[in-house]
Amino acid sequence: MNLYRIFAVGTALLLSACAQQPAPDSETHPVTQVQTDSDSEYRAIVNVNVLPMVSSANQVVRNQQVLIKRDRIIAVGANVDIPADAMVIDANQAYLIPGLAEMHGHVPPANSFEGIPSRYLNDVLYLYLTGGVTTVRGMLGHSHQLQLKSDIRSGDRVGPTLYLAGPSFSGNSVRSTEQALMRVRDQVEEGWDLLKIHPGLTLEEYREVTSLARILGIDFAGHVPSSVGLGRALMAGQRTIDHLDGYLEYVNALTTPITDAQLHQAVALTREYGGAVVPTQALWETLIGAADSSELTSYEELQYVPAQVRERWVGFLSERDNPYLNTTTAEIQADNRDRLLKALHDGGVPVLFGTDAPQLFSVPGFSVRHEMAKMSEAGISNGDILWSATRLVGDYFAKNDRFGSIDVGHRADLVLVSENPLNDLSTVAEPLGVMAQGHWHSRAEMDKKLKEISAAYAE
Repeated sequence: MNLYRIFAVGTALLLSACAQQPAPDSETHPVTQVQTDSDSEYRAIVNVNVLPMVSSANQVVRNQQVLIKRDRIIAVGANVDIPADAMVIDANQAYLIPGLAEMHGHVPPANSFEGIPSRYLNDVLYLYLTGGVTTVRGMLGHSHQLQLKSDIRSGDRVGPTLYLAGPSFSGNSVRSTEQALMRVRDQVEEGWDLLKIHPGLTLEEYREVTSLARILGIDFAGHVPSSVGLGRALMAGQRTIDHLDGYLEYVNALTTPITDAQLHQAVALTREYGGAVVPTQALWETLIGAADSSELTSYEELQYVPAQVRERWVGFLSERDNPYLNTTTAEIQADNRDRLLKALHDGGVPVLFGTDAPQLFSVPGFSVRHEMAKMSEAGISNGDILWSATRLVGDYFAKNDRFGSIDVGHRADLVLVSENPLNDLSTVAEPLGVMAQGHWHSRAEMDKKLKEISAAYAE
């Protein structure tokens, strides 16, 4: 299996009062919702403990009220004037965090393909929300996707806010520098948010594409073609290095334990050129053969993807033509990636949260819990993991919009959870409710939809 095909498998089937430090939580009670006017433009979340992600990853502000008008937060405080017609959500001392981001996600084609029902697109968009994901940077464009952005903004379709890369630049899609340059101009004119770099580009093609991208003001991100290498990609201004692509090759630590000197080298290079990374640790352990196959195939969330997708994911586990698969060194490489991730994080490199859903057992929304667990295993704190999935992504998209913190003027993307996630990050896995662009999705509503999706894909 060639590199491009590996990453096409999943695609084709595819958050001011005095702050308090974390403290032991008392028992929480069910969230109640009172809607006095179904047409009201106001939403209020009351009796809630807020993790604002404004100035600190570990700040909790208790007994707050958050007022939303349409898709914007307009007030946060202990005493907020709430309009009489507002929908009021009583959180009963639950915890509110900003909506999470998926910085390396995918959105399937709009129509039925290879036997996959056409409903899969809408199901994927909804599944992201059930895991608290309210922003997705889609990393492989299809022709219809720009319309999806408009549909979601207008309320004609339910889903997270999308920032989308166009069809990728790869060894399969680019045949010459002239064609590559035309492809850049076309995608800028069409309105894509960034260019997706895939393996296979020649050094000349990469240089021409990225040079024109800088001139035209469009970001480029993704993989590091082997002909280019990590150093040149960072020097060129590649916005993110996804999957930690090219790092272990750069320090020559694919098959032997990485050294402190090599870690320092990788961090220094990334900081020098202002790079950021999207690690996708859980997905990568699957690719290199370090994941537990029996654990992967027993994920309960597999019921929320079509049978054909499940079958292809399971089939992938037995494929041998995977250039990343090396059972004799998989554990070494997985440990190297953990140490590299921790070193980059500790060195001040922006680590942006992503899972590469929907792909290879990374089910949208549900994959959040697995990636958070891997980041925790690498030694990153709960607060910094949340910061990675909220505030840092908001900073990344600061030129586009304001989100990623619970602050006035920010997009009303919010996740309500039962426990303090600074103490127990697993609480994020099953939100009590999710607000996306001001639209409230209750736990009961999400459970009902999940049941429907499961029934649709039952064998």
